[in-house]
Amino acid sequence: MCGDSLVTENRKIEHLKICLERDVSARQISTGFGNIHLIHDSISNIDLNEISTSIKFLGHELSMPLLISPMTGGTPEAKKFNGILSKVAEEMRVAIGVGSVRAALQNPDLRDTYRVIRENAPDVPVISNIGLPQVAKNPDMAFEAVSLLDADAIFIHLNKLQEVVMREGEPTTTGGLQAIEYLIDNLEVPIILKETGAGISREAAETLERIGVKYVDIGGAGGTSFAAVEYYRARNAGDEEKAYLGLSLWDWGIPTVASLIEVSLSTRLEIICSGGVRTGIDAAKAMSLGAKLVGVALPLLRAASDGVKGVKEWMQRFHLLLRSTMFLVGATDISQLRRKPLVVTGFIREWMASRGLDPEVYGRRQ
Repeated sequence: MCGDSLVTENRKIEHLKICLERDVSARQISTGFGNIHLIHDSISNIDLNEISTSIKFLGHELSMPLLISPMTGGTPEAKKFNGILSKVAEEMRVAIGVGSVRAALQNPDLRDTYRVIRENAPDVPVISNIGLPQVAKNPDMAFEAVSLLDADAIFIHLNKLQEVVMREGEPTTTGGLQAIEYLIDNLEVPIILKETGAGISREAAETLERIGVKYVDIGGAGGTSFAAVEYYRARNAGDEEKAYLGLSLWDWGIPTVASLIEVSLSTRLEIICSGGVRTGIDAAKAMSLGAKLVGVALPLLRAASDGVKGVKEWMQRFHLLLRSTMFLVGATDISQLRRKPLVVTGFIREWMASRGLDPEVYGRRQ
C-alpha cells in the first residue's frame, strides 16, 4: 500500500507541474463555442444592475453557475492550491470539486491536502472524487471519499482516455455500471458521472439516465488534454510507446459543445459543462444550450499561482462578462438565458445533422 501511495503522490506532483508549465491544450479540435451565436437584443427593457446570475445547486444558492472543477490533492503543493481555491469558493459562493482522493485513501497522512477544502468552504457545495476503475473494484471507496470531505456529492470520474495513455493506467471499465447502480442505491449523496476531456455521448448519457444517474459533467474535448499531460510524463520517463499514444490521441474526444447538445437534447440529466470553458461568454452559451452550471479548472489553477487575489480577479472578470452577455441578449436571470434563441453554425451544425439532431430547435425559441 505504501508503494501504491508513493506512485500516486508522485504522479500528482507531475500532473500539477505539467499543467502549470506546459501547453496541454487541445491543438486540432475546438470546444465548439465559436459555432454558437447568441442573438443580440437591442431594445430589451433591462437594467444591468438588476441582472441575477444566482442558481441553486445541491441545496445551496450560488452567486453564479460556476464550479471550480476537480484539479489536485495529495501533495503539499496541492494543499496550497486547494487552500487558495477553497477560500475563494466560500467568499464568492461557488461550488468546488477536488481531485481524485485516491491518494488520501491509500495514505491517511495526505488527507489534510483535501480536507483543507471543506475547512475553508463549509457553506458551499464540495464534491469529492474517485475513479470508476477504482469503485468498480471496490465500491466502498466512494463511501470513504464522501466521508473524507463531508461532501455534498461525489464525482465518479470517467477517464478511459487517460487510463489507456497513462503509464500506470488501469484501462478497464469492467463492472463499472454495476458499481454505479450500487452507489446510486446506497450512497446518501448524489453521484455525478464526470468525463475528463473526452466528452459524453448521447448513447452513454441515455444509459446513465436509465440506470438512475441524475447528474453528469460532460468534460468535453477542446480544453485541457490529459492525453497531452500523459504524453509529457511518458516522454520524460523515456516510455516511447506511451508517448506515442499520448501524442496520437492528443485531440481525441467529443467536442464540449457537441457533447452538451447531445446530452441536453436526449436526456433530462442535470449537466455540468466543462472542457475548455474559458470566459463568461462561454458560460452564457453553455447555459443557453442546457447546462446547469459550468466547470473551470486550468485557468483557475494558473490564477492560483498569484494567490487568493489572482483567483478572485479571474472570477470577477468571468462574472462581469457573464452578466454583460446576459444584458446584451436581454436575460435578467439564468432561467431567461436558457430560453433565448441562438444560431448554430459550422462544424457543430454539421455534427448535429449527422447525429440526427435539429439545429433549428434553438433558433426557433420565443
